[in-house]
Amino acid sequence: MSEQKLRADARAAFDAALEAADPRVSIRKAVRVEGRTLRVGGATYDLDAFSRVLVVGAGKASAQMASAVEGILGDRVSGGLINTKYDHGVPLRRVEVNECGHPVPDEAGVSGTERIVRMLAGADERTLVLCLVSGGGSALMPAPADGVTFAEKQETTRQLLACGATINELNAVRKHLSKVKGGQLARIAFPAAIVSLILSDVIGDPLDVIASGPTAPDESTFGHCLDLLRKYELEDRIPKGVLSRLRDGAAGKVQETPKPGESALSRRQNLIVGSNRLAVAAAREKAAALGYRTLMLSTRVQGEAREVAKVFAAIGKEIRATGEPISAPACVICGGETTVTLRGEGKGGRNQEIALSAAMEVEGWPGLVIFSGGTDGTDGPTDAAGAVADGETAARARGMGLSAVDFLRENDSYHFFERLGDLVMTGPTGTNVMDVALIMVG
Repeated sequence: MSEQKLRADARAAFDAALEAADPRVSIRKAVRVEGRTLRVGGATYDLDAFSRVLVVGAGKASAQMASAVEGILGDRVSGGLINTKYDHGVPLRRVEVNECGHPVPDEAGVSGTERIVRMLAGADERTLVLCLVSGGGSALMPAPADGVTFAEKQETTRQLLACGATINELNAVRKHLSKVKGGQLARIAFPAAIVSLILSDVIGDPLDVIASGPTAPDESTFGHCLDLLRKYELEDRIPKGVLSRLRDGAAGKVQETPKPGESALSRRQNLIVGSNRLAVAAAREKAAALGYRTLMLSTRVQGEAREVAKVFAAIGKEIRATGEPISAPACVICGGETTVTLRGEGKGGRNQEIALSAAMEVEGWPGLVIFSGGTDGTDGPTDAAGAVADGETAARARGMGLSAVDFLRENDSYHFFERLGDLVMTGPTGTNVMDVALIMVG
């Protein structure tokens, strides 16, 4: 089986994953109106009991989710506002779209979040709030806590990203530097009823971690945040205002985020409407339909991208050499979210870095393709979803005067694959359920 066909089939399976993660489809499956009753998952709401229905939220998929909600509720939506990433907005009739920065928050995000807070602060028990949460929601709903400036919060985010902190670790710190994260948005909206519809971009779908859990009780503490700073040796590198707030919180001088059982969380529902597992399952189904033996390896893949790539390559070579754990034609599918520790000054994302590292590992192996893409269509600070590599990629690059080793050293995977024409381009997809990687063996 040729590398060209393996590449085409990998893309077809990835496209099937994107279709399964479509936020509009996910919302329509979970939410419906029957007469004067709103059904959300297994819960019901009497629409006559509410004088207002507000739609708020944040995330790369929030605009698409809001579009689906407007289609379901129509004129029952009183208004609202959602924050989404630049170029991820769609036209809405009753909900305002505010585009802002991701992965590093910007002033547009702060302004939008302040307006959401003011909107919810005026809510009462006859207000129903639909909060639409998706990947990127943590960065897209920035509201610096008292005593912390926006610039200080930005710098802290940059430091954590650069040191390779996981999304769970990053969000734990964000919650304690925010007015809205870690259940605090629900605290602001109380006594309104608040229903969060969540498109998960976090391994295991923990409600308190997705978008930093704006309507979920928070298990992390100020003390946990200080432990993370020590773990990554950041105490002397983060802004003084941030360190001061975290220390004050650990000493009991600042109110903790809402914990399980707090009354302000008594009128909220959190529902996962889409996840990486559903996307991976769709990719597997497509690969099987194309004639491949399939294996769903894990939807919990994490770790350093370049190291994870070595494992992917090893699995592909084992199948090629021994027919284990499955025989060719084979498609092994993984989901999750890796991290990249910045060492150079290049441009790229975790999926592109996986492909670049894998290209060196599989060099000289025929009939073997590694494909890795982000379901949001924007891998890191780039316009590519990811990249694809095979056993000829590294040699082909050398023939063009490009060194895979040098580009990996500089974290410059984007420009490497751009020159080769091997970037995976989808454009912004309007969804985000982490990443999907495919190991194709012919």
